[in-house]
Amino acid sequence: MSQTLFDLVRANLPADPAAKTVIETGEGTRYSYADLVARSGAYAAALVGLGVGPGDRVAVQVEKSAEVVFLYLGAVRAGAVFLPLNTAYTAAEVAYFLADAEPALFVCDPARRESLEPVATAAGVGRVTTLDASGRGAIAEAADAADPDFADVARDPDDLAAILYTSGTTGRSKGAMLTHANLASNAVTLAQTWRFDADDVLIHALPVFHTHGLFVATNVVLASGAGMIFLSKFDAKQILALMPRATTMMGVPTFYTRLLKEPGLTPEATAAIRLFVSGSAPLLAETHRDWQARTGHAILERYGMTETNMNTSNPYEGDRIAGTVGLPLDGVAVRVVDPETGAHLPADAVGMIEVKGANVFKGYWRMPEKTATEFKTDGFFITGDLGKIDARGYVHIVGRGKDLIITGGYNVYPKEVENEIDALPGVVESAVIGLPHADFGEGVTAVVVARPDAPGEAEILRTLEGRLARFKCPKRILFADELPRNAMGKVQKNLLRDTHAGLYRG
Repeated sequence: MSQTLFDLVRANLPADPAAKTVIETGEGTRYSYADLVARSGAYAAALVGLGVGPGDRVAVQVEKSAEVVFLYLGAVRAGAVFLPLNTAYTAAEVAYFLADAEPALFVCDPARRESLEPVATAAGVGRVTTLDASGRGAIAEAADAADPDFADVARDPDDLAAILYTSGTTGRSKGAMLTHANLASNAVTLAQTWRFDADDVLIHALPVFHTHGLFVATNVVLASGAGMIFLSKFDAKQILALMPRATTMMGVPTFYTRLLKEPGLTPEATAAIRLFVSGSAPLLAETHRDWQARTGHAILERYGMTETNMNTSNPYEGDRIAGTVGLPLDGVAVRVVDPETGAHLPADAVGMIEVKGANVFKGYWRMPEKTATEFKTDGFFITGDLGKIDARGYVHIVGRGKDLIITGGYNVYPKEVENEIDALPGVVESAVIGLPHADFGEGVTAVVVARPDAPGEAEILRTLEGRLARFKCPKRILFADELPRNAMGKVQKNLLRDTHAGLYRG
C-alpha cells in the first residue's frame, strides 16, 4: 500500500504522463498527468509560501474546476488537511465550520470574498485567498509563480489528508477526520472492484465538496491512471452527447431519473459505457428497472458515508439487485446488530449496521467523546443506518436509526412502508415519517409524490391494509409536488417532520 494519497497517484502514472489526459473540461480544455503533477506541485509550493504547514487545515468553498483538483492534491502534498465546503453554505454556516476547524487558509470565490472575509477574520483564520469557477484567482496566480518541482512533505498513512463535515441534517455538523490510508485504501479497492484501468474515461458531473465526487469519482480515476470528462454541473443533454467518448459514469439517482426523460437515451447512445454507478441516496427500484429496459445496462448501486467512504457495492460481475447496496467490499467487515443489546443478528433481521476496515475514519474533529460513543471496543463503527443482510450476503438499507418510528410500542421501518407505496401505480416516490401523536407516541405518516393517475389517500390506505400489519399502516397520506433533498439528493425527512409536526394535535 502506498504511504500517502499522492504516492498512490505517482504509482499509477502512465509511462508517458504528458501523453495521457487525466482531465478534460466541458469546454474542451485538456490536462495531462504531467500537468496534474506539475500543477499540484505548484499549488503545494504556493500553500507553503502562504504559511500552510503540516497538519494545517485548508478550507475551500469554491465552484468546481480542474484547479480545485490541483489545489486538493497540492494541499495533501504540502502535508495539509483539505477541507472542502458546500458552495451552497451561507456566510453564517461557513462561520461555524471555520470556527470549528480553525484553518490556516480559507479559499473562497472572489465574488464572495467581501462577505466571507469578515467571517474568516472573526474565526481566527490566518489568511483568505480566492479561486473562481474558471480556475483563476489569487491562489491560482500564486501557483503560477511557484516552482512546480515540489518535494512532497513526508506524512504517515495515519496522518490526516482531509476533513469532511457531515451534512448536519440533524444536530451539529461533525468533522470526519480522514487519513491518507483511509482515502488511498478505498480508492484502490473501488478501482479493483469496478475494474477501472488506464483505458477508462469517467463522466464526472458531481460536485467536489462531497465524498462521492472527490473521494470516490476523482480518487478512483487517479488510482487507476484513467481519465475523466470533468463537467461543472449536470446537464442531461450534454452527458448523452458525451457518452460515446466515455466508458463509465457515476451519479446520484437524480442524474438517472433526468436522463430517463431524454428521448435520446437508447442502447445505442449508451453502448460505449461499461459501468453506470449510483450512490449518495437510495435508487428507486423503478428507476433501476426503467434504466435497464431503456439502455440494457443494470445500474450498480453502492453504499458509503462521509465517515467511511464506500463500504459495499453490488458486484461488477453477478447480480445487481435493485433495492440492495450489494456485498461488503474486500477488506471491509459489515455486521448487523440489535441496537439495544449489540447482539449480532441473523440473516434478514433488521438492526443497526456496523462496519470496520481501513476505509473507516479516524474520528470526529475535536469531539473525542462523540468519537468514543460511535466506535465499539472491537473497532466497529456504528453507522446509524438500519438494515439487514440477506441469505446471499447482500446488504439492504431500510433507513437511518433516527428515522425509526415507534408507534404504540411497535417498531416501524420506513423503507418497508415506502416500498409498498412506491409500488402502487401512479406513485413517483414516497417518504414515511413519524409525527407526534397523543395516543401512539408517533403516528406513521406518508408524504407521497404522485402523478395525476395515482390513487387518492383513501384508496392507498385500503390497499396498504391488505399488505402491511395494521400498526405499520400510515394514519395519513399527504401529497407533495416533490420531496425536500440536500445537495446530494438525500431526502431530508427532518424538514418533513418539522413541516407537518402539528398534524395530529387535537
